[in-house]
Amino acid sequence: MSGAGNKSAEQTMSAVIDTRALPKAELSLAATPEEAGALAERFQISAIDRFEAVATLTQQDDAVMATGRLEADIVQQCRISGEDFPVAVRARFALRFLSEAAYAAYEQGDGEEEGTEISAEDCDTLAYSGSQIMLGEAIAQSLALEIDPYAEGPDADRIRSEYGLNAPAPDGPFAALASLRKE
Repeated sequence: MSGAGNKSAEQTMSAVIDTRALPKAELSLAATPEEAGALAERFQISAIDRFEAVATLTQQDDAVMATGRLEADIVQQCRISGEDFPVAVRARFALRFLSEAAYAAYEQGDGEEEGTEISAEDCDTLAYSGSQIMLGEAIAQSLALEIDPYAEGPDADRIRSEYGLNAPAPDGPFAALASLRKE
């Protein structure tokens, strides 16, 4: 996703936000082809053809809230046939960024949740150090959570039938003995 900040080998998204000057307007982010390729490899899918997000950032007590939506057109392998097929991902996200100290208190259960518009249960809570939030990386992780690791393509049922995977397996203590008798 385009934005300020340096990219390292581990960091594949480049939208970095300074908490001292939160943008007042909605942010529109889009992955570059290089970022999309790196994310596809990282998420172990065939390709990310398009990855865009829209986010609104607000200060809420000691937290920075990022809410919005992401859209991605990905290509992944069918877990049954092994063939690539397209998948459209559309999702909303709610992220809460806390400073390292506030995050440590949150992890210990010391964080106060009263008065917040979005509760901690409704969003992913992430720590940040200094004054920079890795917004692009957090949104990329939100995309990763939306990818079905057991996705089945349009030919999955045909492949199952072709290889006899649709037949119910015999069960019970004598099923294994019955299969031996047939041979």
